[in-house]
Amino acid sequence: MEKMIMVFVLAYLIGSLVPGYWIGKIFYHKDIRTEGSGNIGTTNAFRILGPVPGCFVLAFDILKGALAAMLPHFFGLDINVMLVGLFAILGHTFSIWIGFKGGKAVATSAGVLSVYNGPLFWMVCAVFVTCLVLFSMVSVASMVGFSFATVMSIFYYHDLILSIVAVVLTGFVFYRHRQNLGRIFKGQESTIPFGLVYWLKK
Repeated sequence: MEKMIMVFVLAYLIGSLVPGYWIGKIFYHKDIRTEGSGNIGTTNAFRILGPVPGCFVLAFDILKGALAAMLPHFFGLDINVMLVGLFAILGHTFSIWIGFKGGKAVATSAGVLSVYNGPLFWMVCAVFVTCLVLFSMVSVASMVGFSFATVMSIFYYHDLILSIVAVVLTGFVFYRHRQNLGRIFKGQESTIPFGLVYWLKK
């Protein structure tokens, strides 16, 4: 039992790591929580810090989700990977390092999924990239990607635990993107500098 509790706590602490915030503070003397969208994740890191730090933040957030999901294997425990990964997702969303605030957990959730179900992870990545190319909006790509994962979990994989987690996370992602949804409906959502919608707006 002690080992199991330690794994859950460690998963939370790994998920709590905030590379976007730390890189901004240490190397750029910027607090990305107070600039742009105020989010600590990849999109705002790209916007405020640039493409290289943004790519690093993306890779790190995915990696920490994957690493947390592999903890049961490292410690020889028979625990569902997705349940352990949830604690990393909670850590990213409510980080102990920045007053229990955090990001939208898109990349960290993807990292957990990469360990739990590799084929579904790559399918979700393909859907995400396709949405970026078509709509030029990370928010749209994130919400569609999570929705796709939920549909596949329920109707194709018939995985009860994955389905429950996917439904909960999809609802959470939509909730965290509620302001983005408002801007999307008004035609005011920020676009990334490539893709169909971006070029149509130019």
